[in-house]
Amino acid sequence: MGERDEFISALQRHRGFLRYAVRGLTDEQAAARPTVSALCLGGLVKHVAAVEGRWAHFIEEGPSAMAMTAESYEAHAATFTMEPGETLDSILQQYDEVAARTDELARTTPSLDAEQPLPEAPWFEPGARWSVRRVLLHILAETSQHAGHADIIRESLDGQKTMG
Repeated sequence: MGERDEFISALQRHRGFLRYAVRGLTDEQAAARPTVSALCLGGLVKHVAAVEGRWAHFIEEGPSAMAMTAESYEAHAATFTMEPGETLDSILQQYDEVAARTDELARTTPSLDAEQPLPEAPWFEPGARWSVRRVLLHILAETSQHAGHADIIRESLDGQKTMG
């Protein structure tokens, strides 16, 4: 298995952990906040999809994909919640679309070494550049981290665990 297939396989595995954490939930359960955290399961999936989508856009378009405005900060904050009218099914469908796009980029980007400059932001090192490989690793880390959060929230909700 080549490096690209390894990235895709690892991403799919950790996406599966995240999806497993929401398996069988109602929309109300997916929007519930059973811990002291403000996080909900539907919001975590929505957030991971949004962040992955932005990073995939960064691979294609560069730093303009990561530009932050007052509106984009608000939109980013809203990714952690399920808004009225949103359903878990619609969030999962969006996640599937984003994941398919990222997987296709991982397969077809001419070089995993291709770099883009990161935008200026307090959380990025000035002048830093990230390769496609680094972006894919970041997406994997983000997905894995939030799959762990989701596992804790699901266990708090009804006792179900993804692992263990």
